[in-house]
Amino acid sequence: MDPFLTLLNAFSSSLSEPELAALKFLCRGEVTKRKLESVQSGRDLFGFLLEQQLIASDKVSFLEELLKNIKREDLVSQLKQFVEEGGVTAPDDQPDVHEKRLQKAAIEIICDNVGRDWKMLMRKLDVSEVKLERIVAANPFNLHEQLLQSLREWQKWKGREAKVADLIKALRACNMNLVADKVENKVLQLNTGTR
Repeated sequence: MDPFLTLLNAFSSSLSEPELAALKFLCRGEVTKRKLESVQSGRDLFGFLLEQQLIASDKVSFLEELLKNIKREDLVSQLKQFVEEGGVTAPDDQPDVHEKRLQKAAIEIICDNVGRDWKMLMRKLDVSEVKLERIVAANPFNLHEQLLQSLREWQKWKGREAKVADLIKALRACNMNLVADKVENKVLQLNTGTR
């Protein structure tokens, strides 16, 4: 699989509707109006930019300018990392199947039990303020979704290093011991159930 396409696909998934609308507007001089009208996702737009050879794995300046214009510095830094490393993080950077199952259960418990103090938890997990603000802006009136998206962002960022033990440690550091206990109990159930 082409690492550049994987990167563009990841970018597409993280774009909000207003960000996609802004990108379409910025591409008006490069992509025909008819094509822009048919764009429903970042993937569609990136596909047209690839076709017109405005972007490629070795030609990212146009894409970088677009991302800077919509204030997505997080994506700009991922793009720069891609260029520096000559590729993106491989699938083997993902947690194993068992750890993913534990994370899924832990995240469900955290989302159901952590309330307005969710940002404190995310800060303990070292998720950046910029990412938190973007998630809040994308889900302004949905606390549950804000927390869920933040935890997913943490998982993506940490990759293989994302561990349920880190979630429990962060919960305890925030004095959310009841939630930490619930997560530990669920992990224990899942671990004894798999043996």
